[in-house]
Order: sequence, then structure tokens, then C-alpha cells
Amino acid sequence: MGDPKRQRKKYSKPPHPWLAERIEEEKALIKEFGLKNKREIWKAASLVRNFSIQAKRLIAEKTEQARKEEIQLLDRLKKLNLATEKTHLEDVLGLKIKDVLERRLQTLLFKKGLARSMNQARQFITHGHVLVGNKKITVPGFLVPKKLEQSISFAVGSSLFKEEHPERVKKAPVPKKKEKPVKKAKSEKKKPKETKKNETKKTKTEAKAK
Repeated sequence: MGDPKRQRKKYSKPPHPWLAERIEEEKALIKEFGLKNKREIWKAASLVRNFSIQAKRLIAEKTEQARKEEIQLLDRLKKLNLATEKTHLEDVLGLKIKDVLERRLQTLLFKKGLARSMNQARQFITHGHVLVGNKKITVPGFLVPKKLEQSISFAVGSSLFKEEHPERVKKAPVPKKKEKPVKKAKSEKKKPKETKKNETKKTKTEAKAK
């Protein structure tokens, strides 16, 4: 069977482990995206760093091979919904860690309204309740391609597939629109009421005429 493949790290730790500003930023990201530990942040940071290094190299090079690699890089970012048709290599340098964390399956499951919180979304995924396309994904950090984003759902054999399950988020009923009362068309204008002052003026003018 041969020797097993050596597993390499997909991230690199920060060079200085005790920067207060970075620690506070990592704490905020862990709370916002329901991450298990800082390792998940470092993976996203390493991915963003690799994209920016590759973009800087391709910007400097002006060869046909560089042009091919530029197209491949932009296509990969478009598939992950990290770039659009109008994105250029210079825009890749502006990618942030949050942009990658937004594409995680855990984040998208919560934003689609299939979980009450980020932590619950993580639990659903790790317990094998979630499908992406036709595949069951048990990795919360899976980066969902753009074309599969709308196919995120619960597995048919899962107990969460039924909407009556107590842990499912209940959709609020759509309020009915109130019908406005139909106003009747005014056929004739109302004549102004004669006041007492007008009546006294009329009597005085009639007396003078006599």
C-alpha cells in the first residue's frame, strides 16, 4: 500500500503570539463566527496571505504564463464568491479574513435561517445533518462554492428534515395586507351652510331696498 502521505499544516501561526490588539481581534472573530479555536482564524489568514502573495507576483510579471495564472486565480476566487467579473488582481490584495470566514458552511447555514445561532449551526454540521448539493458535509469550515450555495439543506434521513422538529427555526407568518376602504365618489358639492351673520345681512339689504 505504500507509506501514508505526510499531513502538512494548512496554516502558519502569527510571528508574535502576544500582541494585545491581535488577540482582541481574534476573540471578536471567534465570538462572531462561532469558531472553535484560533486555528480556524489562522487557516483563513494563511489562505488570504497566499492569495495576496500570488497576486503580487503576477502583477510584477508580464508574461503569457503569468496571464494564464492570473485567469486561474480569479476563476478560483469567483467560484468561492470572493471575486466578481469586474475584479482585478489589485483588488485581490484587499481581501480580508472576514471575507473568507463569510464563505464557511457554518456561517452560511446560520444566515440562511436554518439554525438559531452560529454554535447551533456548527453542531448540526458536525452531527451530519447538513447537505451541500448531494453530499453530506461534516466540516464547519468547508468553503462553499457559489454554485452550491443555494443547495444547502438538511439531509433527508435527518430528524431535522421535518419542519415540525423543535430545533428548527420557525418561519414567521406573513402578515396579511389590510384592504383600504373604497372611498365613495363625490357626486355633488355640498352647499355652504348659511350662518346667522349672513341671514342678518340679507334682511338688512332687503329692508333698505324697500
